Amino acid sequence: MADIDPQIDRSDRCPGITYTDMLAVDTRPAPDYLVMESTQELGDDPLDPDRYTSPAFKALEDEKMWPNVWQFAAREEDMPDPGDTVVYEINDKSFLLVRQQDGGVRAFYNVCLHRGRKLRIESGRSINLRCPFHGFTWNNDGSLKEIPCSWDFKHLEDKDLSLPELKVERWQGFILVTENHDLPSFRDWVGPGIEHYDNWRLDECTTGAWVARVVPANWKAVAEAFMEAWHSVVTHPQILPFTADANTRYDLYGDHMNRAITPNGTLSPHLKGKDQLYVINKLAEFLGAGDGRGRRNAAEPADLKGFDADDPLLARKVLAQANREGFAAMNGHDYSEASDSEMLDNLTYNIFPNWSPWGGFVPNIVYRWRPWKDADHCLMEVRILMRAQKGEKPARGPEMFMIPDDQPFTYASHLIGAALAGVFDQDMENLPHVQAGMKASKNKKLELGHYQETRIRQFHRTMDKYISGELPKTA
Repeated sequence: MADIDPQIDRSDRCPGITYTDMLAVDTRPAPDYLVMESTQELGDDPLDPDRYTSPAFKALEDEKMWPNVWQFAAREEDMPDPGDTVVYEINDKSFLLVRQQDGGVRAFYNVCLHRGRKLRIESGRSINLRCPFHGFTWNNDGSLKEIPCSWDFKHLEDKDLSLPELKVERWQGFILVTENHDLPSFRDWVGPGIEHYDNWRLDECTTGAWVARVVPANWKAVAEAFMEAWHSVVTHPQILPFTADANTRYDLYGDHMNRAITPNGTLSPHLKGKDQLYVINKLAEFLGAGDGRGRRNAAEPADLKGFDADDPLLARKVLAQANREGFAAMNGHDYSEASDSEMLDNLTYNIFPNWSPWGGFVPNIVYRWRPWKDADHCLMEVRILMRAQKGEKPARGPEMFMIPDDQPFTYASHLIGAALAGVFDQDMENLPHVQAGMKASKNKKLELGHYQETRIRQFHRTMDKYISGELPKTA
């Protein structure tokens, strides 16, 4: 097991036991990538709320940043068969991802080269790519197939009319695209931290549920609501009995990745005088509200056997074991050597700029935030990845379930569970007022915590590098 960096100053951490301390007494040795901390000194300067509200700042993002990053555009299970096509849209751009006969994926600008109509407006099966306006047709590999009334287009006979392409890579079941063909490979572009996923094999998973909702707030403001855990004490009080919110550890890697690890199965430091059975019972009560996709399993009294009744982290150990047994029964995989953290904790990674694939072995949540219409709206998507049965290929995933604008996330409780949906709705209650409040700001300053909001600082530092031209670095 790796040592903890002695140079890291912990004076700005919550008093008492740390997440790293918990790892040291878990029932299985934690892997080095969970033990080692990674920090960056980013200062304490405030942020300008215009970054979230200004159309001019959005225009800079659209020009300088979005075309020059790797974007999560689809999952493999969205388009498993030759001819399957995904329409991926962001800002004013529209792209087509098409599964090829050889199993590869190619991505094209979703634009007819005749009069500019979108070739497709919905995902689905494609025999070829035929424009619904005049019938210009391309093969699924992007090569030109047919020009109606070709006698009127002889001037195009010597021109390459293949559909312009994006660069495509595939990683852990995710399909990534970029407009910048000079970017390094996705793994090299992300840099340190991406290797943590090698053991988690999200490519063995399929999408069990996929829901989305338009949020009346800037995409960055919504994403940042999921970059820190300390809002739980006010916004999510129902999870404090089994979620150590203020014990969350925040790690920063390079420019394009960061993570928060929130310990589960242990009491929040904000609650006092509760025993370990209180933690177990409160989690069972929460799950009883309907967690839908089972990120955790409840424990029974019999599960306490073999554990020290006086252990201050008894609940954490018992619940991690309940997950090992519960998920093994669910999908046939062997979790006997998996660390307690990887079976229980919220390993909330963010990959710049706009998606968050959770780590670990429990069903993995994946967030994606896309700008929507203007600087004041975004589309928040939530996927839950379920591990396929051992020895079986991941099944085709469901289509995205769009929640109506006037409905809360609990409208999708039948897909993601009432408990998880309720947590999202608590966040959504804040965000429209965050957007409105930033517009009303007098001093134009957003003051962030030095440690607990360090992921937000790193995110904006990287954004500034793209806007200034310091990034992207090319291959």
